This record gives sequence, C-alpha cells and structure tokens, in this order.
Amino acid sequence: MNIYTLTTFVEFSSAHVLNGHEGACKRMHGHNWKVEVEVCGNKLDNIGMVIDFKEIRNMTKDVVNQLDHRFLNDLIPFKVINPTAENIAQYIYEELTKAMNSKQQIQVKSIKLWETEKSAVTFTG
Repeated sequence: MNIYTLTTFVEFSSAHVLNGHEGACKRMHGHNWKVEVEVCGNKLDNIGMVIDFKEIRNMTKDVVNQLDHRFLNDLIPFKVINPTAENIAQYIYEELTKAMNSKQQIQVKSIKLWETEKSAVTFTG
C-alpha cells in the first residue's frame, strides 16, 4: 500500500514558566515556536492530492492560534501540566487529530515543535 507523508510548518509566539525547573526557565520567558506537522494518507483525490497543504496549515493555525501571543501557564491544560515543549507538542498533536477527524483518509503522523533554531521535540501518537 502506498503511503504519502505531507509536511508543512506554522509559527506562533508565546511565553511560559517551567515550574520546578532549576535554571533560567523557571522565570517567565518567551519563544517563537515553529510547528512542523506531518500528516499521512494512502488515497489521492480526483486531482491527485492527499490533502491541500493550505488546508493542513489552516487547521494547524486554528489550533496554534489558541496559544499565540499568550502566557501558556494560564491556559488549560497548562494550568495542570507544565508547558514544556514536550507537553505543547502533544497538545497540538491531540487537538489537530480532533480537527482532522472528518478527514477519514488522513491522520496526523507527528508534530515536531521547534523551541529554538537548535532545539526541537517530536511527538508521535
């Protein structure tokens, strides 16, 4: 069976505090996050696409707009769990998976969340 994996990016900015961290991240600080989204599917539509990249980006933007220019510690679920890159990546994965539920032939493969140019985490559900 053929599997097609599509990758696209969106960006957002936010601030957070990492409770329990022993370094500088225990104080409020911000990031310009880059979200790398991978979705996969095995069927092409009548014009030869799994899904339009623009549609993936728009669905991802709908999710990250909830985080953009916000203090993450004030948002659910980050009032309960630390807004680490790992937890943020999982949150984006889960929310995007819910948003793509109507696209039965497509699934979110992974979210790679870049905290800096040199540091990223990948969540695969």
